[in-house]
Amino acid sequence: MGIRVLVVDDSVTMRMVVQAAFLDVGWQVTTASNGKEALDLAQQQHFDLVVSDLNMPVMHGLEFIGNMRQHSANQDVPVLVLTTEDDDASKETAAELGVYAWVHKPVDPDTLVALSQDLLDGLAAENSNGASE
Repeated sequence: MGIRVLVVDDSVTMRMVVQAAFLDVGWQVTTASNGKEALDLAQQQHFDLVVSDLNMPVMHGLEFIGNMRQHSANQDVPVLVLTTEDDDASKETAAELGVYAWVHKPVDPDTLVALSQDLLDGLAAENSNGASE
């Protein structure tokens, strides 16, 4: 089975761009338009990677990530934040929530896929070597 990705963004265009990039490499993609919708999905299914915007209606991205992390099945799921934001307080909160990378919009889809693949490969290597922090 392929990599399962949850893409969360209130912009239809951004969801389509990111979804197309991951579909092009054979990954399974589920999309959500806000943090609440994403949280519901994350509680119902397993994802190998989450790519989330921050500023969204209904539930902010950091609130979504924090709530998602409260469920044991989602505590170690790698999360990439994909946003236009650049404030230090949000970055600090994201780091505290275990966000693996902060990526600025606009992003080249190939770069996003490569970063995501590198992240997943690195985590797989860590897990297979029994490394822990």
